[in-house]
Amino acid sequence: MKLSSTITTLALALAPVILLVLVVGPVGAFAPPPPPPSRVTSRQSSTVKAATTTPPPEDAPTSSSEEEGDDAAPSATTTAATTTIATVEYPPPLTKVQRLGRAAKFWSSAVPIVLSYYSKTAELRAKESFTGISLTAEEEEVIWGEQHARGARKLADTITSLKGFYVKTAQIIASRQDLFPPEYTEALSNFTDNVDPLPVDLIKAVVSKELLVRGETFEDIFMEFDDVPLGAASVAQVHRAVLTEKYGSKEVAVKVQRPSIESKLMGDIANLKALAKTFRESDALPLDYYTVFAELEKQLADEFNFLAEAVAMDRIYDTVTRDVNGMPCESPIVMPRPVSGLVSRRVLVMDYLEGVPLSRAAEEMLRRGIEPDSPEAQLFGRRLLRSLTDVFGRCILETGFFHADPHPGNIFVLDDGRIGLIDFGQVKQIGGRARETLSKVMLALDERENDTNPKDLETIGNLALELGVELADDAPAEGPAAVAMWLFDGSVETLPGGYDKGELSPNSPVKALKSFPQDLVLVGRSSILIKGLSNRLNIPWSLSKEWAPTAKNVLEGNTNKTGAAIVKDGKGSKIRIRDVMKLLKTWGRGKASRAVTRLPSPMRTKVAAVALRLQKRREAREDRNQQ
Repeated sequence: MKLSSTITTLALALAPVILLVLVVGPVGAFAPPPPPPSRVTSRQSSTVKAATTTPPPEDAPTSSSEEEGDDAAPSATTTAATTTIATVEYPPPLTKVQRLGRAAKFWSSAVPIVLSYYSKTAELRAKESFTGISLTAEEEEVIWGEQHARGARKLADTITSLKGFYVKTAQIIASRQDLFPPEYTEALSNFTDNVDPLPVDLIKAVVSKELLVRGETFEDIFMEFDDVPLGAASVAQVHRAVLTEKYGSKEVAVKVQRPSIESKLMGDIANLKALAKTFRESDALPLDYYTVFAELEKQLADEFNFLAEAVAMDRIYDTVTRDVNGMPCESPIVMPRPVSGLVSRRVLVMDYLEGVPLSRAAEEMLRRGIEPDSPEAQLFGRRLLRSLTDVFGRCILETGFFHADPHPGNIFVLDDGRIGLIDFGQVKQIGGRARETLSKVMLALDERENDTNPKDLETIGNLALELGVELADDAPAEGPAAVAMWLFDGSVETLPGGYDKGELSPNSPVKALKSFPQDLVLVGRSSILIKGLSNRLNIPWSLSKEWAPTAKNVLEGNTNKTGAAIVKDGKGSKIRIRDVMKLLKTWGRGKASRAVTRLPSPMRTKVAAVALRLQKRREAREDRNQQ
């Protein structure tokens, strides 16, 4: 019986080891789970309506006095014309006793689920040994299906009761259909959309308290405000609205933080951090999860400050809309921008984008008549990988400031075919030394002769160690190089040192990690997301190859040039003209690509097939030139 992989996977889900899954993030984008919290959507799209029609629960909290309610919230009443606002109270942090109670409740449910798999395994083996009769594959499937169903129900009930940070855990398991049994992903799928949406009256009360100035009413800001949220997640929920003429008369998305959620989520992760610290020196866990928890705790704390999120949106926008010479360029990805004057610590008003989350891209393509293996789907897959690769490569290597929560719920396919990126609540800044070393890793990986050359492996391994990677004492000499190749080169067929490529394989290089640098935890999450997407799309993709030109510019100091420095003389003028022509060419290519999405289906398929052939030829030519 092949039981070890099942037990290992569920242990990852229900014990501290789940942080490995949390760090790398969900990658099952093209075997779509039910929709995750949707902050950007099309009100005309039938695929979105289904995700936004869940009514607020009748028993939603209406008072901040409920200490253990997931979202003790302000009370308010609404008339047809105006909104009467009651006092908005933010409950104090959970006490130590309350935090310990939540942790005890979770682990008292989770640990027995894991142990039940070991006991079931022992029971079946004993029965097989006593009777001498082995179960058939069909019998095994039935037995383990029932076991999965029992465990999934118990875990779902526990998370429903506790909510908080554990909802994020459920969302990750639900989206990892490539790792977890379907009984678990289905049982936890309800946590991926509209998690206990608060009544709109309470949301308006929070918005009014945060945004209104003296003498101003809610209707002075919003001409329309949808009662049903676009999505409700564990930290915030988002409503579509239209601003009044005073504020620009445009369609916006309004992100509103749940009033009492900060203390609850921070308490939950503090519990997990304390548990990981207990086992820090133990051989029971394959990785130093205390470091991982500490990094996530810091990032989660930043997620509650929407003022910081608005600043992060602008910083990343500035990075991706300027080339290495400081000239304007078309961003490889669409980002919402915050609305000036309508941002506070707990409310963020931003541009509204129309599209569907990446986790529903396959469903949306089928609705439009695009088959999974068609030229259009393949072209989209390459565009997706190119967009994400360019954005994260430039942000990580050029400035060190990047979006730190990439997953299919935060990546959108817009109605015109472009890729959108939302939710900048979690961002990360890494230091200049780390950026330089990462750049050296990319160049070393890209310039290696092959995957077994000892000199290349030594160079790559030394750079990985310089980053702060620590491996187990019994790891082979090729271990550090294998970790770097596993993280940044998805095109590798065989890793050095005899390691497997699979992230949950017992022989994965991840299992050899003794410690991973805290600064780079979220860099790894970004790289593994892209690598996972390339695997699902069946498109060989090497981040090191794609990031190498940017890395070279970083090491040569050829980034962040200003326009003024480019036009000092006649020679500089030529550079400027060339850059302007390049910008126009990029702009024209983008316009043409968006125009193709509006063509009739048969013509669109033919155009996509031609474009795909040309792109593959160009890639093959570039590969030959590099050899």
